[in-house]
Amino acid sequence: MTAALVLYTVESRIATLVINRPEKRNALNPELVAALTVALQQAAEDDSVKVVVIKANGNTFSAGADLAYLQQLQTNTYEENLADSDNLRKLFTTIYYLPKVVIAQVEGHAIAGGCGLATVCDIIFAVPEANFGYTEVKLGFAPAIVSCFLLRKTGETIARRLLLTGSLFSAEQALQWGLITFVTNAEEIDLTVKKFALSLCTETSANSLMVTKQLVGQITNPGLDESLRLAVALNATVRESDDFKKGVAAFINKETIKW
Repeated sequence: MTAALVLYTVESRIATLVINRPEKRNALNPELVAALTVALQQAAEDDSVKVVVIKANGNTFSAGADLAYLQQLQTNTYEENLADSDNLRKLFTTIYYLPKVVIAQVEGHAIAGGCGLATVCDIIFAVPEANFGYTEVKLGFAPAIVSCFLLRKTGETIARRLLLTGSLFSAEQALQWGLITFVTNAEEIDLTVKKFALSLCTETSANSLMVTKQLVGQITNPGLDESLRLAVALNATVRESDDFKKGVAAFINKETIKW
């Protein structure tokens, strides 16, 4: 029997969503993106849930796209890439617009799409050892969808630095740049996140949390939907480029890319 890609549990009004592809470093593929979206929608509709925590099994929060998925993208039509990009947009906006607080518990590296997944959460805890990075430009991709969120979160100067270089950066740097909320030691992060989530459950109004989250989103990102529409189309277009095909082929074959 195939293990579930996302494990869903509820305790003390906290829904915990565990990404469960440790053998693939929790890399994103269409099935995992869909499973996460469904689990988030389930949490949104569950009256017993007040806060959502996203974490992962294994040593990596998410390594981005997996090899089989990258190979598939090379043969996709523009329409298929457009639909695939829109599914990622749907996952990110489900988190961003979810009427409940979403906490990311990052206990390993969060790279490319995995970094994007953490970025769109309301509160992000990370261990000091975790590295982050929007590495898409190194493979001929474009960090299109996540840029719509990152620009408002860190400001243009930091966003340009991170998106244009594709460089990895530490949890401490992410904290300094306003990308994440807390850095917590590995032996303490599970309990710390649980205490934080419980404090939201017991000390705040669910309706007030929902309204405040909506307010922050509308004030800081009033043109988000239009930006995302352009980003989805750009993603699909970039996947037809020679640089994308060259970058993915080199990555799959573990070759050094000569740009």
